[in-house]
Amino acid sequence: MFTALLGATGVLALLTLVPGPDMAIVTRRAVTRGRGDGLRTVAGIAVGLLVWGALTVAGLAALLAASAEVYLVVKIAGAAYLCLLGLRSLLRPGAEPSGGAADGAGEAGVGAAGVGAAGVGAAAGGAWRTGLVANVLNPKIAVFYTGLLPALTPPGLRPAVGMALLVLVHVLLTVVWLGTYVYVLSRARRFFARPRVRRGLDRVTGMVLIGFGVRVATT
Repeated sequence: MFTALLGATGVLALLTLVPGPDMAIVTRRAVTRGRGDGLRTVAGIAVGLLVWGALTVAGLAALLAASAEVYLVVKIAGAAYLCLLGLRSLLRPGAEPSGGAADGAGEAGVGAAGVGAAGVGAAAGGAWRTGLVANVLNPKIAVFYTGLLPALTPPGLRPAVGMALLVLVHVLLTVVWLGTYVYVLSRARRFFARPRVRRGLDRVTGMVLIGFGVRVATT
């Protein structure tokens, strides 16, 4: 069983490293708002994965994947959300994401001085909510979990227990990978804080998010 779990972890790790909309969202939040905001976005992403994991173990994700009408509704909603985030980056390059002031105001000359606790709380909620909504409205996670996890479940475990274990492994891998990515970005935040660089990065991430939105809607 341990060997099978190790092999499943390797497969999930490789899939976790593949760039996707989560990385684009985390990039924008971490660069414009700082390490704390990036990590809160990662936390929202993790909760979104746990939601799909719970639905998978309960068998509801399979019903969603099998229902063309429900799957289409969730897919279009998720695609529209990604496109909305992308359009915001394109139309307002260099602007702070909605939700309050920058984390770590004053670092690298970024952020407003004298920000109150209410603004910080709104920023935290905005980052967490962005990661959560982007994942909950991505039905491809349901297809991924229901299609792959049963095949990776270690022998000797009940299917529900095995899939729950693999969901937790995937969430842990995601948090470690994206958390490390946020840390690397925060180390280079002084460079990204330059107005020209920041506007350029916003335009790139905006186009990437719109591209992922179109891909979600058409596949």
